[in-house]
Formats: sequence, structure tokens, C-alpha cells
Amino acid sequence: MAVTRRDRLRAATVQEIVQTARRLLVEHGPDAVTLRGVAREMQLTAPALYRYFGSHEELLKRVIGELFGDLADHVRDRITAVPPGDLSGRFLAASRGFREWALAHRREYALLFGNPMPGVDVDLEDHAADGGRRLGWVYLSLYLELWNRAPFPVRSPEEIDPGLRAQLDRYRDRMGVDLPSGAMLTFLRCWTRLQGAVSLEVLGHLSFALDDPEPLFELMLTELAAELGLEYRPPDGP
Repeated sequence: MAVTRRDRLRAATVQEIVQTARRLLVEHGPDAVTLRGVAREMQLTAPALYRYFGSHEELLKRVIGELFGDLADHVRDRITAVPPGDLSGRFLAASRGFREWALAHRREYALLFGNPMPGVDVDLEDHAADGGRRLGWVYLSLYLELWNRAPFPVRSPEEIDPGLRAQLDRYRDRMGVDLPSGAMLTFLRCWTRLQGAVSLEVLGHLSFALDDPEPLFELMLTELAAELGLEYRPPDGP
């Protein structure tokens, strides 16, 4: 169907609302991201904003989806900058790209991976869930590339707790990938270590011991690379 001028204007307004909400998040924190706050910044009335977003939760879901998409694009750009045959380089680029974006967008990262926002459930079918799956596919696609080109040892199904194995298989089926349960377990273990390490740093939970967590992060990458049968390389530059 042809896109009308009215459709284009509405899409542009929606994008402006989302960008305004993101700016308020960065400048003043999540409590500032309200429909009234956004309307005030855009010199609109709150009822006018309700023509585009029916609730505060709907606006937050849209912002979260945009942020996930931004992060996914950043990580994908880091991956594609490395030649396709360099599996180790692509893995390291994806891992460091995630941390890089998080450190440059601390408040946005906290909205995505901090305490869940009331009324926002990324497991539902909405913009937030779409954005989360988009990021997940960036990493899962890279993992599939690693697995298909150079399979590494994983646990057999019998070595995995039955309750955990059922959840892994359900997740695998939902993502529509052809991987054994052990490979799905390794994927989730790698992701939780990566995201957990970055979250502890970005949210300030390592400052009790470390002024510079990067060496600890790089040590973790050496361990993950070894588990995936890859070669660790230090980052370029100082």
C-alpha cells in the first residue's frame, strides 16, 4: 500500500517523541520519561500525545525497542568490520562492542538491563520484545557461524539437568535454530557471563574493588574464547 503524507507525518512525530523521551532519559533519568514530560518538551498538550501513545508503558516499550535496535546495530557494525573468515576477531569485536556501547550509554543500558520497568515485559509481542530479539539474533547468528564452521565440545543431553534441558530446548525451538541442547547451554552461559560482567561495571558494582575493570573483562574473554575454540587477541591500542 502507498504511504500517504499523513502516514509520513505521523511516523515522523512518533520518532520525534521517542527521541525526546530518550533525551530526557539520558539527561534526567527514567523518572523524567513521562507523557507529560515529553509533551512539555515538544510544546504539545498531554492529550495530543495520547493520539500517538496510549500509555506511559507503551511509550517506554517503544523507547526500549529503539535502544535495543541501536545496540544491535552497533554490535553488528563491529562484527562486519572484521573479515568473515576471522571467527576469533568477530567474536571479540562483538563482545567488546557490547561493552563499548554500554559504557557510552549508561542510562540507556540501565533501562535495558537494570531493574525491570513496571508494566514492561519484553517477553510480550511488542516493540520492546522485537528489539530484544533483534539484539539476540545478532549474537545467535554469530554463534551459529562459529558452530557450523568449527564445532566445539559441548555437554551431551544426558549431562544436562532435565529441567534445564527442557527450557533450553524450548528456547531453541522458539528461536528456530538447529542446535543441540549442549550448544544452547554454552550460548546462554557465554551470554550471561558477557552481559553480567558488563552490567556489574556499568551499574557501578565493581567500584568497591576495581578502578579499571577492563583487564578483568579481557580475562573473561580469554576464557570464553578458549571454551569456543577461538584465539584470544588483546585489544588494539593502549
